[in-house]
Amino acid sequence: QVQLVESGGGLVQAGESLRLSCVASGGTFSRLAMAWFRQAPGKEREFVATISWSAGTKDYADSVKGRFTITRDNAKSTVHLQMNSLKPDDTAVYYCAASGGYWVKVEAGYDYWGQGTQVTVSS
Repeated sequence: QVQLVESGGGLVQAGESLRLSCVASGGTFSRLAMAWFRQAPGKEREFVATISWSAGTKDYADSVKGRFTITRDNAKSTVHLQMNSLKPDDTAVYYCAASGGYWVKVEAGYDYWGQGTQVTVSS
């Protein structure tokens, strides 16, 4: 059973940056595809970014391309989401997810989820 713990959320102003982290335990991290999703108030959870086992492939939602960067450190069983040029529309709870399969953009492709970390961007 893989457990995921996110950290790094907070309150920032528009244009500022945040770096989210997710530490995994209980599994072989280098064999897990990892992703970030987010859920804004009153909206469904949506895909943000995903990264393959060896970080050779990354993919992003159109809304965050050029502003967010997903990385992973397999030695530390950690995945990061660097978020730059934040906008009020980025306000959401951000969730880390792990898959024993491929790096996909849909929730159903992920087997394990963290509890989420709140990101609030003020205008």
